[in-house]
Amino acid sequence: MSEKGAPRGGAPQSLNRRLFISLQAFGGCTDAGPLVPALKRSGVQGVLYAELNDPRGVGLLAMSEDPEFFAGPLRRLLGRPPFSKLGAKPEFAMLGRTYSTGYEPDLQDHLLARAPRIVLDPRTPWALWYPLRRTGAFSRLSPQEQGQVLREHGALGRQFGESGFASDIRLASAGLDKHDNDFTIGIVGAALHPLSALVAAMRKTIQTSRYIEKMGPFFVGRALWQAPSADGTRRK
Repeated sequence: MSEKGAPRGGAPQSLNRRLFISLQAFGGCTDAGPLVPALKRSGVQGVLYAELNDPRGVGLLAMSEDPEFFAGPLRRLLGRPPFSKLGAKPEFAMLGRTYSTGYEPDLQDHLLARAPRIVLDPRTPWALWYPLRRTGAFSRLSPQEQGQVLREHGALGRQFGESGFASDIRLASAGLDKHDNDFTIGIVGAALHPLSALVAAMRKTIQTSRYIEKMGPFFVGRALWQAPSADGTRRK
């Protein structure tokens, strides 16, 4: 059950920890102001987004290593005012966990720190979140063929990331997503257009054009509030 990373200092990396991340969306929000104090009091680590495709829509991204957090404290937070006054939008409900591929040079950072570092950065308030499901044909490819497909797809993400245009977060959702999606994807950046451009560019890859059965729905948002980041800064 442990996640595995690339050997480090001659020793294999193994860690039985991971971060669970959920997105819950709501409609009917005419004033997001009261939501922020409630989030601050709760101590939730996450982001409150204004939804672009619904002028009364908001989304709450929440993170925790302990899945009990989502069944307990987060559930209680969303079950009382001001969140209980909003209408849930279950079509945007997403849940996933960080995972390793076996090649990560710093396994603990990849599993626990990378996603919060990206989504809580006040310099990158824009985000696209969406689920996806691969076709069964991808699973029948040999490991070598799968690696070739994934390397082409991953090269695009690295190109956008190294250029400072977008950072992607990939979460495993098998057995967690109610629609049986395989992954939850987050694309985060300082501006919206590069995020859209990355999605468009990925449509030309072999993985997306041949082995993706379904993508979306897309939640498009801009941060209204971010919990304290690693350096203690806040976004108001």
